[in-house]
Amino acid sequence: MLSSLLRSLPRFGRRWKPLTFSNPNFVRLPDSHKIEEETLPHYVASEYYPTRIGEVINQRYQVIGKLGFGSTSTVWLARDMDNRRYAMLKIFVQASSLGKQVENELNMYKRIEQSPAAHPGRDMLRTLLDTFYIDGPQDKHQCLVHDPLWESSLAVLRRNPMERFPSTVVAHILYRLFLALDYLHTECQIAHTDIKADNIMFGFKDHSVFTDFEENELQNPVPRKEVGTNGRMIYRSQHLKEPQTILPSILCDLGSAMHGDQYHSVFIQPRIYRAPEVILGAPWTFSADIWNVGCMIWDIYEGGPLFRGYDPEFERYRSRAHLAEMIKLLGPPPLSLLAQGELRDKFFSSDFLNSELLTSSVPLEQRETTLEGTAEKECFLRLMRKMLQWEPSKRSSAKELAGDEWIHTHIVNPL
Repeated sequence: MLSSLLRSLPRFGRRWKPLTFSNPNFVRLPDSHKIEEETLPHYVASEYYPTRIGEVINQRYQVIGKLGFGSTSTVWLARDMDNRRYAMLKIFVQASSLGKQVENELNMYKRIEQSPAAHPGRDMLRTLLDTFYIDGPQDKHQCLVHDPLWESSLAVLRRNPMERFPSTVVAHILYRLFLALDYLHTECQIAHTDIKADNIMFGFKDHSVFTDFEENELQNPVPRKEVGTNGRMIYRSQHLKEPQTILPSILCDLGSAMHGDQYHSVFIQPRIYRAPEVILGAPWTFSADIWNVGCMIWDIYEGGPLFRGYDPEFERYRSRAHLAEMIKLLGPPPLSLLAQGELRDKFFSSDFLNSELLTSSVPLEQRETTLEGTAEKECFLRLMRKMLQWEPSKRSSAKELAGDEWIHTHIVNPL
């Protein structure tokens, strides 16, 4: 622990020296045992950059452990040796496999950097610290550098036996989320399009979280497996310990964001959070984010999704089942919305309208079963109705929602 403490002290301007991660006492996993990104359905090993713990990337960032993985990237904790701090590296699969996805995300960050900084919502968004390419065995890999955050609200939620957040936590998340969206929508002209509990993370200011992570890798290296003949390593992820003080939530991941100052018709959003205009193939813009928030917040507050989109006939998600659930909740969609939907005839045929999916109406009042007291329930449902409107133009703006009565009855210090 003394060495860990010494490493955490300020360096008085000196660049950090690389550490030596050479402890051989790690568990070697069998080649037949799939782990981490190998378990993904479309995993191709050669598309991923072969990151190694201990390597120094871009002559500056020393990798000290793996934080996570996904279908397009792996995420690592690193020592920023130039600035004597810790950073998170998001290393994408090879550029030829991604098309313009990363370029689009970088353009969103550039647009944020060029937007006014005085808006309070700017501090509720994760910012980009650095970006560069890494030369891989076959192609280059884009790397994005961010400040490390602790855990997503989804990860915290899953550890809660009730699988729902209390009112105070939800109110704070919503307030900060609406400020972030107001900044994106009004100052940056960006629609996020992928609002989910995974992309809302909590910050922290506990330096020991990093030094403990680092010391653990030095003394008790994580299990790993070597694959292929070129020494490629696949590591198990290591979690950051719970910090002493958890900071308020931050909206992350602009990988799916789009310019919102124009109408779109492409499919966006997590399926069960998808706005009706998106499903119908009608033009959508910033207000699709507002519908998305309404569905997501119901999920983490009520302990289950508002819509599932499950079609028993096909035993999977289908848009027709999703629309049927919306109709049960809100009544039939207005003709003005249907008139704009290029896919309306796909859904509003006689077969669909006579479907067993449309057998009963279940309004919001009947769906909400957890709140105690009529006043509290009515106040929360008013908030939900401001977001869950068929017509995009009738949904409240993010700025209006940040001032909602229900939110401010549950927060004392908004920021």
